[in-house]
Amino acid sequence: MSESTKLSRRALLQGLGVIATGAGAVTVAKLLDERENGLEAEVSVLRASDYTADLEAIVLRGFEQLGVHEAELRGKRVLLKPNLVETALGEPHINTHPAVVLAVARAFRQLGADPFVAEGQGHRRDSWLVLEESGMVDSLEAAELDFVDLNHDDVVQVPNDSGLTNLAELILPKTLVEADWVVSLPKIKTHHWAGVTCAMKNFFGVMPGIAYGWPKNVLHQEGIHQSIVDINAAVAPDFAIADGIIGMEGDGPIMGDPKPLGCLVMGRNLPALDATCARLMGLNPMGATYLPLSSGFLGPIMEGNVTQRGVAIEELARRFAVVDYPHTRALRDT
Repeated sequence: MSESTKLSRRALLQGLGVIATGAGAVTVAKLLDERENGLEAEVSVLRASDYTADLEAIVLRGFEQLGVHEAELRGKRVLLKPNLVETALGEPHINTHPAVVLAVARAFRQLGADPFVAEGQGHRRDSWLVLEESGMVDSLEAAELDFVDLNHDDVVQVPNDSGLTNLAELILPKTLVEADWVVSLPKIKTHHWAGVTCAMKNFFGVMPGIAYGWPKNVLHQEGIHQSIVDINAAVAPDFAIADGIIGMEGDGPIMGDPKPLGCLVMGRNLPALDATCARLMGLNPMGATYLPLSSGFLGPIMEGNVTQRGVAIEELARRFAVVDYPHTRALRDT
């Protein structure tokens, strides 16, 4: 994103009262009513039976429901960040499916944008091998999509304004900072530490391995939930499209079992989208600590403050199994 774009984003967030200067400010903010803070959002849930469906048309329908039009996107350089945590051909529940990435890229092109794919996976150092083994290379070639390895990109330092971790600054890839639009393309999964991993947790993958190690150990040591919020506050993503056609339950993000949900979930506000995904999984969003930390700060998570578009949650929701750890039990309190 350009410097002017970055400044306008920050000015907007400050105007909404969602940039805090430390953990204490965040704690006060999240206790305030989300509606009083002006934090409301729209999330669209769209039925998608399988990966052979016309996913491009489904994404375009979601854009229409959410007021995303050509005038907003024409000429914009759009970074698409899928979840490529591990490689396993024939295991569609682990990574964002290549068909989803391809459909999203084509939908953005229809609105005049210039999309590209970027990732900095945490488990493997050879990004091109990961792309090949995940099946993503064919989609990139079919759509003539550029790929940027965020693990080895040039970097810039930005202030850690939310301050939930002890990190005074965050190191971000230059490609991410310069993008006009940043879009999270996660897989809907349970997670043995975060409880739920979706659009917000997906941004662990933008943090460069050359700075944070593999698998981004510095961020784990600072606290996964606190790091999720700090990263999202710094990145200020523009949009998310979650792959819930086949999700993952149990010991995610890698060792869990496939769980079909049959949907894509789309929205401009990531806390609202992640909370919606948790409800689709039959889980309590308040049990994923990073979501109440985000409430009243980065976005709304309370159901009454999230306007539902598309298919009703009740029509698609399925109870996802979660590993039985003390820190995950609150997810089942629904």
